[in-house]
Amino acid sequence: MAAPRPNAPSSPLNAMLNKVPEVTLWFWAIKILSTTIGEAAADYLSFNLGMGLEGTTLIMGLLLVAMLAFQLRTRRCLPLIYWFTVVLVSIVGTLATDLLTDRFGVSLFVSTAVFSVSLLAIFAIWWRREHTLSIHHIDTPARERFYWLTVLVTFALGTAAGDLTSEALSWGYGLSALIYGSLIVLAAAAHWGLRANPVLIFWVVYVLTRPFGASIGDLLAQPASNGGLGLGAPMVSAVFAVLIAALVGWLALRDRRSRPA
Repeated sequence: MAAPRPNAPSSPLNAMLNKVPEVTLWFWAIKILSTTIGEAAADYLSFNLGMGLEGTTLIMGLLLVAMLAFQLRTRRCLPLIYWFTVVLVSIVGTLATDLLTDRFGVSLFVSTAVFSVSLLAIFAIWWRREHTLSIHHIDTPARERFYWLTVLVTFALGTAAGDLTSEALSWGYGLSALIYGSLIVLAAAAHWGLRANPVLIFWVVYVLTRPFGASIGDLLAQPASNGGLGLGAPMVSAVFAVLIAALVGWLALRDRRSRPA
């Protein structure tokens, strides 16, 4: 589900190695794990540690800005930095949606619609400026900034959409996960069976994995009275953090061994 490389080369003044990991099964596995931990960690930091939505959003937002600045300064994709940044984006995207819903009373229908329109607007501007939305060619500072802005909005949109189906529409976490998981399978089938546009399919799946992972996170963490399995946000956050660290560490080690001496 990876996008083709554009024909036009990047500007030699800004040329750098592609800043997105290779899109493989491991990429999607870590992406889903990061969305799940984003949902659980946001709840744990806000409520279990008593930091509140506002305080947690401020602290995690500042940490995200610092990590993004570091990520943007690198000249190649470093798995540890890249995926830690994705996890932070997942947490901040969750907090942003929760803040709008719980503190400002914004309907999940409204936030889902606004984030959807915002995402389409970013894609339109990105395409107009760069003539490609391919994640195989995130090789200039401008393209990388567009990429991370897009990722942030997809996480916020996915959180809103996941909460919309599981809570506002009362479909529950399990059914929501099943619905979004089925849509991911259909998108994959369109890619492999119908040869659908790979760039479109990549971003469709990227958006869908957010509510899918978030629904799984809520299903595992929420108490039985809320329709969950009651494992708790601390346990879910810890387990998924270990899984992400193990996978990313292995990929980083593999990447280092594959580099020429």
